[in-house]
Amino acid sequence: MDTRKRNKMNILKKLTVLLQYLIPQHLLSRLAGFCTNCRCSWFKNWLISWFIKHYKVDMTIAERSTPEDYVTFNDFFTRKLRPNTRPIAKEQETIISPIDGTISQIGNIQENTIIQAKGISYSLETLLVNKDYLELFKNGNFATLYLSPKDYHRIHLPIAGILQEMTYVPGRLFSVNPATADTIQNLFARNERAINIFKTEIGTMAVIMVGAMLVASINTAWGGKITPNNNKTIRSWQYDSQQIEMHRGMEIGYFELGSTVILLFEPNMMEWNINLHPNDSVQFGQSIGKINQI
Repeated sequence: MDTRKRNKMNILKKLTVLLQYLIPQHLLSRLAGFCTNCRCSWFKNWLISWFIKHYKVDMTIAERSTPEDYVTFNDFFTRKLRPNTRPIAKEQETIISPIDGTISQIGNIQENTIIQAKGISYSLETLLVNKDYLELFKNGNFATLYLSPKDYHRIHLPIAGILQEMTYVPGRLFSVNPATADTIQNLFARNERAINIFKTEIGTMAVIMVGAMLVASINTAWGGKITPNNNKTIRSWQYDSQQIEMHRGMEIGYFELGSTVILLFEPNMMEWNINLHPNDSVQFGQSIGKINQI
């Protein structure tokens, strides 16, 4: 790519990011939610058909394959897959991908620092908010997984665990696509998110669902719709006494319009697959790491 073209692309990227600072992010997301929940047949059929064609969505793996099969656009967007479409890795010591998507970043947490993109990092403290978990994940392992518009948008558990806590953190709704991740500092620690903490056989695991531009809502299996949330304060729910036990691969939630999932593990408890790198595609159920023998 020549210098002139590269400079033009950089300017366009910066203008796109600047626009995100200026527009009413939450209002646009609420409007998107209104449109994507519309039950008007001709409108939702047109919108679904356009989306499938524009983003090249593979409908052969969906339980319902035509626009007419869905009540609303969100019903389509949160579509389930046909049985056995995504087989779960058989080896019990494996950690599976919780989603269909792309690896944004993957690796080790350096002290309390997580890599967001090349040359950009952010702290565990700003991401988690709750300082009780900082020491647990210090020097641990992380993976940031991006769900593009064409992807299957249900989220599953990477390994078996017992739900301990969920924390809702209000925030901005910047886009989380690669171009934005390469530009906006502390992106994932600034956006609205639901932080889910699980007790597992290898210690504490966090599954963090990050909101984004036009994400109408984040939903969990135990709490229902977490966002949109008019209460713009940090809220936590404790589940440690309820024994909400979930097996590997169990569905734990979904996004209405795409976003990002961040996984955190304690140090020395697991290892990522060395063949996985940023920008690699992953599918729900495939092995992305393994549990260390203790």
